[in-house]
This record gives sequence, structure tokens and C-alpha cells, in this order.
Amino acid sequence: MPAAIINGKEIAERIQQEIRTAAVALKEKHGVTPGLVTILAGEDPASVSYVTGKQKTARDLGFHSVQENLPEDVTEDRLLALIDHYNRDPKIHGILVQLPLPAHIDERRVLYAIDPDKDVDGFHPVNVGRLAIGDARFYPCTPYGIRELLIRTGVPIEGAEVVVVGRSNLVGKPIAMMLMQKQKHANATVTVCHTRTRDTASHTRRADILIVAAGARNAVTADMVKEGAVVIDVGVNRVGTTPEGKAILRGDVDFDGVKEKASAITPVPGGVGPMTIAMLMANTLRAARMAAGFVPEE
Repeated sequence: MPAAIINGKEIAERIQQEIRTAAVALKEKHGVTPGLVTILAGEDPASVSYVTGKQKTARDLGFHSVQENLPEDVTEDRLLALIDHYNRDPKIHGILVQLPLPAHIDERRVLYAIDPDKDVDGFHPVNVGRLAIGDARFYPCTPYGIRELLIRTGVPIEGAEVVVVGRSNLVGKPIAMMLMQKQKHANATVTVCHTRTRDTASHTRRADILIVAAGARNAVTADMVKEGAVVIDVGVNRVGTTPEGKAILRGDVDFDGVKEKASAITPVPGGVGPMTIAMLMANTLRAARMAAGFVPEE
């Protein structure tokens, strides 16, 4: 039987409705409206599209939403000064600097300048360290979305054999750390494969849950997947355009082949992608709650 399709768009919409309700309650009870600023340097079309989507979602949820558009040649000092301004702005609870940055700007220095309590992307070393020791304040948004997809589709995580293909700081490393923790919605046995792994297929065939963030089209094919595995495809690869000029996107998994073996699989588009923005909003709500003096239980 073909795999069940994990509809990230529908799940993200449900999460956003929960956030909308919680944001209204936060404003009514504590007088706090979640505030998010997104900072964009340059006019990279993909980055413009991502930021536009994030801001539209924030506004739809009733957040205080600010967009800062900076020129491609903005100085690093100017960008750092803007971050400092929003670090001190009590109406802003989340700061997101859209990556990649122009080549003349030190990305690490910029990310480290963000107040860890407003780092809703979860990239600051303080938040990475908290994640590593099992005391996360903000989870990076894409891994957070992956875990939420698993939880909300009833996939057992505890004791599961999880294989992650890809070791990036954005996805591979954090999702591995999240799922191996000794805590709720975790306790999995996690293997991480990467470009220097010998015989990747020998690992992926063991996986009850296979998370693929390799950054390469068809990095995982049907012969690499165990019968009945749950497959989460994080990849986004542009493979062409429609006659109308719209990009045709595919993931890192051979979807047509793998869906015949997996028990459940995420599509591309419509799987992990919508969850990333939803979890950014969840982190912003969490930051606003922190500002109001409390943090809810996970």
C-alpha cells in the first residue's frame, strides 16, 4: 500500500490557529502582543519571498510585525546597530535576520549579536548550547517543525531507530540532538549520515524514521528505505519551471519510488516547508510569554 502523505500545510494551519488564540489571550491577560522583526539585506528573490511569507503570517496571527529592508551594500556596523536597536525594543520579542547575508558581512558576528532571548531562529550559541544539554528555550524552526509533524501524525519516537541524512547546523545536527534527548517526544536512537559516511544505505535501511536533509536531488531512493519507514524529506530542489514560469520543486527523496515502501512520507512542496514558518511563530509567541514573565510547559 502506498504511503500516507503527511500534509504539512494542514498541520501548520492548525498550529497557526492555536497560536492565534494564544496570542489573543496573552494580549487580554498581560497586555503583550507578540512582536517580530525580520531584517533583510539585499534583494535575493528567494530571501524576499521567504521574508514576505513570514511577515504575512505574523500579521495574520495578530502579531506586531516589522520588516527592515537594507541595501545589498549595507555596512556590517549598520546592521549590528539595527540589531542592537531591536534588542532593546520592548515591543519586539523576536529578531530574525534572513540568511544568507551579503558576502562582505560576517554572518557569525551578526547572529551572535542577537539577544538570545529574542533569537527565535534558535541559532545563537547560547540557544544551541541549551538545546545540546536538553534545556532548549527556542528550537531551530525547521527541526522543530519536523518533530511537530511526527508528534501530530502519531509517529512513535521513543525507542525508534532514527537516521538523519545531513549534518548541517540548520537541520541535521539540531534534529539529531532534539530526538536523542532524555525527555518527552524524544528518547530515540539517532544515527547521522553525511558526505563522508561509508555505505549510507546500510544505515538508512535500519531507520524507523528517516529524515533526509542532504541538499541533493534523489539522495535517497527506494532501495535505501526499510519497508514501513516514516520518511521526512527536508530538501527543496528546483528542477524546472511550469509554462507559467512557476518553479517546479522536488525534495531530496525519490518520492515516487519511496512512497511505495514507506508507511508515511512528506511531499515537496507542502511537507516540512509550511511547518518552518509556523514554528517561527510559535517561538515568537514563546518569547513574548517570556517577556510577560512566564514560559509554558512543552
